[in-house]
Amino acid sequence: MIHSDGIEVSGYNIAMGTLYRQLPAVHQLLESPRLAGAVERHGHRTVVAACQRELSNLRARIRNGEIVDEVQIKALADALPDLIDSQLEAVWRRPYAEVLNGTGVLLHTNLGRAPMGKTVPAGLEGYLALEYDLKDGRRGQRLDPIRRRLAETFGAEAGVMVNNNAAAVLLMLTVHAAGREVIVSRGQLIEIGGSFRLPDIMAASGARMVEVGCTNRTHLHDYARAIGENTAAILVAHRSNFRMEGFTAEPQIRELADLAHENGLPLLVDQGSGAVHDLRRWSLPHEPTVGEILSHGADIVCFSGDKLLGGPQAGIAVGGAQWVEPMGRHSLFRALRPDKTALVHMERILAAHHEERLEEIPLYAMLGSSLEELRRRARRLARRLRAAGLDAETTPTKGALGGGTTPGATVPGHGLRLAGGNSLAAALRRVRPPVIAVRDGDRVVLDLRTIPPDRDRALESAILEAVAETAHASS
Repeated sequence: MIHSDGIEVSGYNIAMGTLYRQLPAVHQLLESPRLAGAVERHGHRTVVAACQRELSNLRARIRNGEIVDEVQIKALADALPDLIDSQLEAVWRRPYAEVLNGTGVLLHTNLGRAPMGKTVPAGLEGYLALEYDLKDGRRGQRLDPIRRRLAETFGAEAGVMVNNNAAAVLLMLTVHAAGREVIVSRGQLIEIGGSFRLPDIMAASGARMVEVGCTNRTHLHDYARAIGENTAAILVAHRSNFRMEGFTAEPQIRELADLAHENGLPLLVDQGSGAVHDLRRWSLPHEPTVGEILSHGADIVCFSGDKLLGGPQAGIAVGGAQWVEPMGRHSLFRALRPDKTALVHMERILAAHHEERLEEIPLYAMLGSSLEELRRRARRLARRLRAAGLDAETTPTKGALGGGTTPGATVPGHGLRLAGGNSLAAALRRVRPPVIAVRDGDRVVLDLRTIPPDRDRALESAILEAVAETAHASS
């Protein structure tokens, strides 16, 4: 308190001084195990600045009369290391952190779709001949090698690669249909994710959409009646993440290709998933492959690089040279072209497909894991977790291919079932590396098919840390 003459009451100063003395010095905070670890992760200067900031906040609260007794200030001071470390983690946590995917969804769009594996392809560590012709010693074309590899892999005359499939469809329609009409079935006016809507992409390209048929049934004669002088192409769009059953009908690709070619038009196909192999090989429903669609007469097939191809994010168009090569020469292509990282990764993936080295592609390595192998891993992990006192058991799982492919089909697997419900699922997301689990009532399930075998130890440590955190929070 302060008298009218400005003289402070000494008792009040003494009380404030006592509270200030309860605050630790910065060097004392840095000696705590929690902040010693924070220094290793974030650097000495960053942690010191965070300590000074929080100590200043506590001093301000003392001056303002918010903190008035020693018990209160001691509790707040003791909590400072945890508070500062948590704040630093929130600010400096890697936004694109590696996670362990225990959901069983192999092509999980929210987790980056197809995993890329650990090794960095040769050439990305330093300089590489991206646009340089080593033979002639002059500037080269960055896409020439990938064009050749795409053509070889899919049995096409030509190929082009851009940064995602929406870009591939946009480029295809801009080059071949801007200012003209494109015929598409009403049953294929798809929306994928939060932003890809086929009518919007069509409008952005400058093409005019002509809808034919009904939602559930479109016939060949619907397409034939819509063809006119201003028709540029017929478009077929993959339905991706939904399917229609019951009273449905649609023409075959071969029928549409014949109709288009009889009228001097190209058949354009947005295949979406990029299937290279017959999925029945892995006991999944058949998905028309890019090669099959081309063999049935399609002139251009567009698809994603990070779905069934198992590569980096990319949009790929393959088909006849007269239709695909103009896409690579169009002025829009430069705005959509891929960077060197995607090109080098994609070349490696295409080579593995072409040479049937699928075990080198993480997606196909996961698909190829046998149920017995997954059961063995689950039993081993469950034993170790039970020995540590956890309520853990093995369980069959039903995963999915994901990425909008084979909707409704499941991928059988095996994994762990742990007690803990919401609190454990949340704690698993906070540990390092974060673990993404599936809730099942008051338990969580971790599907081991989508967690590489060499990450089992990391998974075990993450589970133990998360369980310890939930036990501490509830005590």
